[in-house]
Amino acid sequence: MKRRHLIGLVAGLLLVALLLVYVKKVPVGAELQSFIASIMKIFYTMPSFPERPPSPVSVASAVTQDVPVYIDAIGKSVATEMVSIQPQVSGRITERHFKDGADLKTGDLLFVIDPRPYEAQLHSAEATLAQNKALLDLAKLQFNRYAELLSSNSVSQQEYDQRKNTMDVAEAQVRQSQAAVETARLNLEYCTIRSPIDGRAGQRLVDVGNVVAANTGSLLVIDRLDPIYADFTITEDDLTPVQRNMREGTLKVEVRLPDEPTMPKQGELTFLDNAVQEGTGTVKLRSTIPNSDHFFWPGRFVKVRLILKTLPNAVLIPATAPQLSANGSFVYVIKDDSTADLRPVKLGQRQGDLVVVDQGLKAGERVVTTGQLAVMPGAKVHVDDSRSVTSPEAPGKENKS
Repeated sequence: MKRRHLIGLVAGLLLVALLLVYVKKVPVGAELQSFIASIMKIFYTMPSFPERPPSPVSVASAVTQDVPVYIDAIGKSVATEMVSIQPQVSGRITERHFKDGADLKTGDLLFVIDPRPYEAQLHSAEATLAQNKALLDLAKLQFNRYAELLSSNSVSQQEYDQRKNTMDVAEAQVRQSQAAVETARLNLEYCTIRSPIDGRAGQRLVDVGNVVAANTGSLLVIDRLDPIYADFTITEDDLTPVQRNMREGTLKVEVRLPDEPTMPKQGELTFLDNAVQEGTGTVKLRSTIPNSDHFFWPGRFVKVRLILKTLPNAVLIPATAPQLSANGSFVYVIKDDSTADLRPVKLGQRQGDLVVVDQGLKAGERVVTTGQLAVMPGAKVHVDDSRSVTSPEAPGKENKS
């Protein structure tokens, strides 16, 4: 009978606890858990009842590391240069000297437009230049004779002025012919189309035999892939810390592909837009990434991590350790007597499989990483050494994921 009465007493206390929660006399979360734990402690310390067995848990020790403070964003790869090759003279394409998708160097031959019409124009311009030079030579001789005759009053001033005008006109015609020769020579050079940049060729847009018009249509698009841009946006709320840290130096950027999360590439922030976009409240940024192996491709989405600064000696624990209550995050800290202490904490940024603890925990303290549901504050626990981690992996290594 005594045992039955004790069970009824404990059950009644638990019912009272639940009623208090219902009428909001006792706060939920960690406080309720502590209140129930006190009742259970009474239950297990009563005569004729066995002691509550320790809860099996795995633990990890908090460590300190220098970790980055960062902003994560989704961006897109953009070629640093993109050139659309257009013909500068009209004519029929007679040659093509590249393959679609080829890596090109500056000056590589791409297309040849039939040069024969432009060779003829050059020859005609050169002949006109020679003719005008001959006329200029004659005009100079006649002018010099009239200059001598004028000094002896053998010719009138009007005749002298006419010869001078004839010489000036001949000089102007020579300069005009020289310009025509330069234009014809330039047009002939435009018949040979070469790559203006180092880059990768796209698919050709015109085949040999087609007639193209000057400054109309594109023959080919070339993208420079090394280096490459990663364009992304941040919210206007993040603009202030970005600007503040930019004053202290160039910010570093980590860029990774969505399907290659463990292979980030390092770059630098090279552009911050001059205005917040209306409607979206975002600001455009651009980072420059070395890309000699063509790991990134223009137009592809990427994950961008903008490193604002480094937080020295930050306390880190496994991300599985913190639990959430109505009053915020907490962890179970294992004391030297193998009892669990419920400890409210303030969490910082995630660092791979770890998380920063800004307040509430010191380096070296052991926290429960699995088995929290069976743990009661102040109760004994049994640490499973086979699953416990004594030193979490440094965030500097894990953070590359």
